[in-house]
Amino acid sequence: MKHLCGNLTFWDSNLTKHTNLPDLPACFQLSVLPWTPCIYLWLVSPFYILYLKMNNRGYIMMSILNRIKTVLGLILWIVCWTDLFASFHEMSQNESKAPIYFVTPLIVGMTMLLATFLIQYERLKGVQSSGVLFIFWTISVLCAIVPFRSKIINPNQSENGDKDKLRIATFYIYFGLTLLQLILSCFNEKPPLFSTVVTDPSACPEMTAGFLSKMTFWWFTSMAIKGYKSPLENKDLWSLNKHDSSELVVPNLLNEWEVEKSKAQSEQSVKEQAAFRTAGQGAEPNHVSTSPEEEEVLLSKRKDVRQPSFLRALLKAFGPYFLIGSAFKLLQDLITFVNPQLLRMLIDFTKQPNAPSWWGYSLAFLMFGTSLLQTLILHQHFQYCFVTGMRLRTGIIGAIYRKALVITNEAKRSSTVGEVVNLMSVDAQRFMDLVTFLNMLWSAPLQIFLALFFLWQNLGPSVLAGVAVMVLLIPFNAFIAMKTRTYQVEQMKHKDDRIKLMNEILNGIKVLKLYAWEISFKEKILQIRQKELNVLRKTAYLSALSTMAWTSAPFLVALTTFAVFVNAKEENILDAEKAFVSLSLFNILRFPLNMLPQVISSIVQASVSLKRIQDFLSHDELDPESIDRRNNASEYAVSVINGKFSWAKQDQATLENINVMVPQGSLLAVVGHVGCGKTSLVSALLGEMEKQEGQITIRGSVAYVPQQAWIQNATLRDNILFGRPYVEQKYRCVLEACALTPDLEVLPGGDQTEIGEKGINLSGGQRQRVSLARALYSEADVYLLDDPLSAVDAHVAKHIFDKVIGPEGALKGKTRILVTHGISFLPQVDNILVMVEGHVSEMGSYQELLKQNGAFAEFLRNYSLEDIIEDDEVDVSVVDDEEEEFPEDALSNHTDMVDNEPVVNEARRQFMRQMSIMSNDIENPKKMSRRRRCSERKHLESPTEKKEPKVDKLIQAETAETGRVKLKVYWEYAKAVGPLLSLFICFLYGCQSAASIGANFWLSEWTNDALHNRTQEKVSMRVGVYASLGISQGALILANCLLCRAYSMLKAAHATHLHMLHAILRAPQAFFEATPSGRVLNRFSKDVDTIDSVIPENIDIWMRTFWYTVNVLIVCSALTPMFLIVIVPLMLFYWWVQRFYVATSRQLKRLESVSRSPIYSHFSETITGTSVIRAYGRNAPFVLMSDMKVDENQKSYYPGIVSNRWLGVRIEFIGNCIVLFAALFAVNGKDKLSPGLVGLSVSYALQVTMSLNWMVRMTSDLESNIVAVERVKEYSETQTEAPWEVKDKQPPPDWPPKGNVEFIDYSVRYREGLDLVLRNISLKVKGGEKIGIVGRTGAGKSSMTLCLFRLLEAADGEIVIDEVKISEIGLHDLRSKLTIIPQEPVLFSGTLRMNLDPFEKYNDEEVWKVLELSHLKKFVSNQSAKLDLECAEGGENLSVGQRQLVCLARALLRKTRILVLDEATAAVDLETDDLIQSTIRMQFEDCTVFTIAHRLNTIMDYTRVLVLDKGQIAEFDTPTNLLAQKGIFYGMAKDAGLA
Repeated sequence: MKHLCGNLTFWDSNLTKHTNLPDLPACFQLSVLPWTPCIYLWLVSPFYILYLKMNNRGYIMMSILNRIKTVLGLILWIVCWTDLFASFHEMSQNESKAPIYFVTPLIVGMTMLLATFLIQYERLKGVQSSGVLFIFWTISVLCAIVPFRSKIINPNQSENGDKDKLRIATFYIYFGLTLLQLILSCFNEKPPLFSTVVTDPSACPEMTAGFLSKMTFWWFTSMAIKGYKSPLENKDLWSLNKHDSSELVVPNLLNEWEVEKSKAQSEQSVKEQAAFRTAGQGAEPNHVSTSPEEEEVLLSKRKDVRQPSFLRALLKAFGPYFLIGSAFKLLQDLITFVNPQLLRMLIDFTKQPNAPSWWGYSLAFLMFGTSLLQTLILHQHFQYCFVTGMRLRTGIIGAIYRKALVITNEAKRSSTVGEVVNLMSVDAQRFMDLVTFLNMLWSAPLQIFLALFFLWQNLGPSVLAGVAVMVLLIPFNAFIAMKTRTYQVEQMKHKDDRIKLMNEILNGIKVLKLYAWEISFKEKILQIRQKELNVLRKTAYLSALSTMAWTSAPFLVALTTFAVFVNAKEENILDAEKAFVSLSLFNILRFPLNMLPQVISSIVQASVSLKRIQDFLSHDELDPESIDRRNNASEYAVSVINGKFSWAKQDQATLENINVMVPQGSLLAVVGHVGCGKTSLVSALLGEMEKQEGQITIRGSVAYVPQQAWIQNATLRDNILFGRPYVEQKYRCVLEACALTPDLEVLPGGDQTEIGEKGINLSGGQRQRVSLARALYSEADVYLLDDPLSAVDAHVAKHIFDKVIGPEGALKGKTRILVTHGISFLPQVDNILVMVEGHVSEMGSYQELLKQNGAFAEFLRNYSLEDIIEDDEVDVSVVDDEEEEFPEDALSNHTDMVDNEPVVNEARRQFMRQMSIMSNDIENPKKMSRRRRCSERKHLESPTEKKEPKVDKLIQAETAETGRVKLKVYWEYAKAVGPLLSLFICFLYGCQSAASIGANFWLSEWTNDALHNRTQEKVSMRVGVYASLGISQGALILANCLLCRAYSMLKAAHATHLHMLHAILRAPQAFFEATPSGRVLNRFSKDVDTIDSVIPENIDIWMRTFWYTVNVLIVCSALTPMFLIVIVPLMLFYWWVQRFYVATSRQLKRLESVSRSPIYSHFSETITGTSVIRAYGRNAPFVLMSDMKVDENQKSYYPGIVSNRWLGVRIEFIGNCIVLFAALFAVNGKDKLSPGLVGLSVSYALQVTMSLNWMVRMTSDLESNIVAVERVKEYSETQTEAPWEVKDKQPPPDWPPKGNVEFIDYSVRYREGLDLVLRNISLKVKGGEKIGIVGRTGAGKSSMTLCLFRLLEAADGEIVIDEVKISEIGLHDLRSKLTIIPQEPVLFSGTLRMNLDPFEKYNDEEVWKVLELSHLKKFVSNQSAKLDLECAEGGENLSVGQRQLVCLARALLRKTRILVLDEATAAVDLETDDLIQSTIRMQFEDCTVFTIAHRLNTIMDYTRVLVLDKGQIAEFDTPTNLLAQKGIFYGMAKDAGLA
C-alpha cells in the first residue's frame, strides 16, 4: 500500500476505533472503498453475460428509463476520467501524485463502461430488472457514503485546497449519479416484445417483477390482498409459468429416462452375450446338454442386470435448476455464523464501561443487517427447492400416466388401480417433500463443523463432552427413524388394503345394500383400521421419544459442556460471553442435528417410493409391432396365422392354434360357450395379449366395443364423439341407428347430460349403445364388437343389428367381427367362427356349418326347434296395423334388455323383407316424420338448454369451503379428544416452557458470579439446579407427547373414521349416484390420514412454538421494559401479515385439494378404459387431458408455495426487528444490565424469528389440515337411509311364510325434485307366482325391483309382503329376506367362499351344493384353491358369464321366499341361460319370482306378465291372454318372433 498511496495513511486505529467521531483514513478511502464494487462487477459479469447468452427472453424496446440509465452511465465514466485527466494535468505541472490517483479513476471509469454495456446487453436479451447491477449500485453507494461523510465533516482536510475543489466536485457528482442509478434500477423495464406476459391476461407477475420485488416476494402481495378481501377462486389464479408446465417438464424427464433405459439395455446385451458365451463353451462336447438347469442359470444371471435408474434421469432433468438453490443455501450457512460473533462483541462491549456508544449501536445494526440478508437468501433457496419439487411431481405424474396407457395386462395385474393412484399421489408427494430438505444432506455437516470450530475457540476441549452427547444421540435418533420407517411401511400396507376394500365397497355398494351385507364389510374395514391404529400408536411412542431427544439435546449438550468446562480447571470461569455465545452456537447446531435424521429417513422413504415408481416405469409395454398394421393389398382385412396367445408371458396359452381370415368388408360372428375365449380373441386382435407365436395383420383403423361398456365422466355427446369433430348430420344418424334418440328425450339434459363415473346414471343397455355409437361415429375400417347386443332388449338388438351391424346396416362394406350369443342373427352373417376352449373349432357360413353337422349344428338344433313355427297367415293388413300401432320409435325406445331372439324361420324372414319393399309407401311417411322430428327437436332443445344450463349436473362440483375455519371445527376435534384432557395438555405445555425459562435465568445468574469472583464455592450447586431444571423440562415433554399423540389424538382419529364409515354405509343409494367414488375415497385416504398423523404433529409443534415465542417476549420485556413499546406495533404487524397470509393460503390449499382429485379420478378412469383408448388411438388427447389437470392443480399449488415465502420474509423481518431492538435497548441500558442478562435477552431474540415463522406456518397448516376434520364430519352427517333394524317392528324369523306381495297405490321418484318414475301402481301377487316384467327403457322396470328392496323410498302408497308393511321394518330385516340376481354381476376381491357367504352362515357342503346347481362346480373343483379361489378386484379373473353364475349361486344359497331377477342372463350363452332358467324353475318352485325380462321366451310360461309403460301398469295378465289382446305385449312378442 505504501507504493500506491505514497505518504497517505492506510489504517490508524486511533482515528477509527478509539474515538467518538470515527473516520476512515484517506488511503483506505481512495483504494479499498471504490475498488470493492468494481471487483464485484468484473468477477460476476463473465458468468452473467454467458447466462444471458443462453437464456434469451426476447427483445425490449428502448424506453426513456433505459436511455436515462445509459446516459447516466456514460456521464459517470466521463466524471471518473475527468479525475484521471486532472491527475495527468497535475503531473504535467510537475506535482508528484501518488499512483492511487491514477489507478482508482481508471478502474472505476472502466467499470462504469462495463455497467453501461450490461444495461444495453440486458435490454437486448429481454431482462426487465437486473439483480447484478442493482447489487453493484448498492455497493457503490454504500462505499461512497464514508468519503461523502468525511468530506462534509472536515471539508478542508487536504493540503492544497483549491486544487482539490475539482476532485470534491467530481466526487459529489459521482455520488449523486450512483445514488440516482440505484434508485432507477429499482424500476422495471417493459416486458419483451411478443412475450407471454403481453398475450396472457392472467400472467404471473413474477415474470415481470423487479429484482427487489423478487427478493422480497413483493409481487405476490396483490394476491394476498385479493385473497384477504374475498375468498380466492379459480379465476383469480395466475397461469402457470411456462417452465413449470407439463408440456416442458414431462418430455424433458421422459427423454432422460429413455436415455437411461437404452443405456441399461445396451449394457445388458453385452453382459448377456458374455453369459451365453461362457455357458456355450461348457456345452461344447455334447451339444444336447443345454439342460433345463443350465437355462435356469442363464435366467438367474439375467435377473441381476442393471435396472435403468430413474434417479439418474431425475437428476439430469431437474439437477441443474436445483443447484442454484444449493448455492443460496451455502451462502446462508456461512452468514448464519456471523451473528454469534457479533453477540460476543456486544457482550464484550457491555463489559467495557468507557467504550464509545456508536460501536454498540453499529453492532446492533450489523446484527440486523446480517439477519436480513440471511432471511432473503434463505427464502430464495426455499423457492428454488420448492419449484424443483413441484416440477418433479409434474414429471413423475406425467411419466406414470403415459406409462399406464401402454403397460401389458400382466403388468396391470401386478398393480391394482389403487396402488398406481398411490404412486401418483403418495410417492410423488414424498419426492416433493424430500427435495425441500435435500440440501440438508451436505449443509447439516457443514453447519455442525463450523459450529464446533467456533465452540472450540470459545470453550476449548470441553466442547468434546457436548459433542459426545450429540454423537450418542445420533444412533438413538437413527434407531427411532428406522423403526418409524418400518412402521410406516406397515401402516401404508394397511392403508392400501383399507382403501382397496373401500374402493370395492363403493363400486359394489348397490349389491351390498341389496344383499344387506354392509355389516360384514364394515367389520372387515374396522379390522384393518384397528391394525392401522395399533401401528400408529407404536409410531406415536417412538415420536414422543424422538421429540424429547431433540428438544432436550441442546440443553443436555450445554449442560455437559459447561459442567466439564467449570470442573476441568480451576481457572476456567464461565462468564456471560462464553455461556451465551456458546448457547447461540448450540442453538444453531440444534437445527442441522435434528434435521439430519429426518432427512435420512425421508431419503429412505423416498428411495422406497423411487423403487416403486421405477418398477412401474420399467414394466413391459405392449408391443405395438405385435400386430402388423401395414396396408398391404390383400383381400383380407384381418388375418391371424398360427396364433398362440396368453395373458402373460409365463401363463399357459389361452388361445392356441388360431387361424382366422376375415375378408375385406365381411361380417364374421364369433360364437361359443361362456369362457371359451371369445373376448380373448378380440383382445388378441387389439394387441392386448402376449403373442407367443404366429402373426396378425389388420388393415386400417380399428373401432372397438368392449363387452362391458366403458363410459367417461363427461357429457353424453363427448362420449360418442370421443374427441372427433362434431358433425350434426352424421351425429344424428348415429344416434338414430343406435336407437339412442328416444333415450335423449328421457335424459334430463339431452345429449348434454353429464354422465357419472362409470356411466352410473345410464342403464346397462344405454351404456352399451353409447359405446356402440362411439364406434359407429369413429368411421374406422375394422370393427371389433364384443357382444354389444347382450345388454339390450330383443327388439332393440334387432333394430341395432339391422341398422348398424347387419348386411344392410350403417356399417355395411366395413369389416366387422361380432362376438355374440344371439343365434337369431347368425343366418345373416357372412361367416361364423365357433370357439371351443381356446381353439377355433370350425369356421364357415351358416349353411356350410349346418351341412358339416358338427358342434355348431348340434348346438343350433337344440335351440331352434321350438322356434321354427311357420307363420304363413301374416298378411298385409297385419303389417299395416303393426306399423300404426307401434311406431318404430315406441319399439326402439324400449331398450334395456338382452339380445337373443330365437331364430325366425327363413321363409318368413324373406317374406317380411318383400313386405317391407312392397309397403314402401307406409315406410316413407315414417322416415319423413322421423327426420322432421329430428329437426324440430333440434330447435326445441336449444332454448331450454340456454335457459337452464345448470339444472341437471348430476355430479355436483366438490365444494371448497370458504372463509375462516369455524371454531366449531376445532371444538369438534377437542370434543373427540376430550375437553378436559385438551385443557390439561395445554397446561403441561405451559409448565414445560416455564422450566426452560427458569434454566436460562439460572444460567445468567451463574455467569454473573464471574464478575464478583465468587465462582468456586457454588459450582456444584449451580450445576445441580441447572441440571434439574433442564431434566424436568425433558420429562414434561415426554409425558405430554405420550398423552397427546399416543392416547388422545388416536382416540379422536378412531372416532372420526368410525362415524364416517358408518354414515357412508348408511347413506342412501342416491348419494352414491351423485358422488363420484374418487371423492369419497379421497376422504377415506387423504383426510383420514391427515387426522391420523398430520394434525397431532401440527398441534404439538404449534403449542411448542407458541410458548417459546411467549417466553422470548416475556424475557425481553422483563429485562428492558422499554421493549413493551416496540412489541405492540410489531405484534400488530405480525397479526396483520398473518391474517393476510392465512386467508389466502388457506383458500389456495383448498383450491389445490379440490383440483387434485380430478387428476386421480381421470387417471383411474383411464386405467379402466385403456383398451378402448388404445383401440381408438386416443392416447395423445388423454395424455393432454391429464397434463391439463396436473397443470390446473399446480396452478393453485404454486401461489401456495410463494405465499409461504412471502410470509417468511415478512415474519422474519419482524424477528429481525426484535433482535435489533433487544440489542439497542441492551446498549442503551448497559449501565444497569449485567452482561449475563444482555446475553440472555439477545440470544433469546436471535431465536425468535424461527419460532415466529413456525408459528404462523403451523397456524396455517393447522387451519388447512383441520379442514380434514370438517370434511370427514361433513360425510359423517350425510343423510342416512332408514334404520337397519327397527327393534319393536322386527318381523318373525320365518317371515315371509307365503311370499304374497301387494303394491297399494304406489309411487316413487329417484331424487327429490325429479318426476315420479312409478305412478299409482296397484297389484297383488300371490305367493309362488312367477311374474315377468316387461316394458321399454325408462318404463320403470328396474325401479320396481329397487322399490321392493327400498333402495328407493315410496313417494306415497305402500308395499305389503305377507301382511307386513315393508316401510315399517328395518332395512336389513327386509333385504335379508329377499334375494336378487342383479343386472351387473359384482364380485369383491377375496375368496370365492367369501363372495358367496360373507357372514359364514353356511357350511362347505351347502356351498358346494349350490355351486353344483349353478354349474360352477366343474370350474371351481378344477382350481387348486377350490373354494378359497381368490377373486381379483371386481372379479376380473372370471369371465362375465362366470360372474353371473356366481351371483346365481349366491341367490341359491340364500334361498328366500321372494326372488328378483334383473336382466340376469345378459352375458350368458343360450345353453348356460337354459341351465340357469331350469335351475331357477326347479329350485325356486314355491317362491315368488319377479323377472325383468329381455328374452321373452324366458317368461312365456310365467303365471302372469306385467307390462309397464311410462311408470304405469299398461297390461297385467297371463301371457296367453295378453297375446290374444293384441296389445303392447303382443307387439313385443311378435318382434321377437314368438307371436
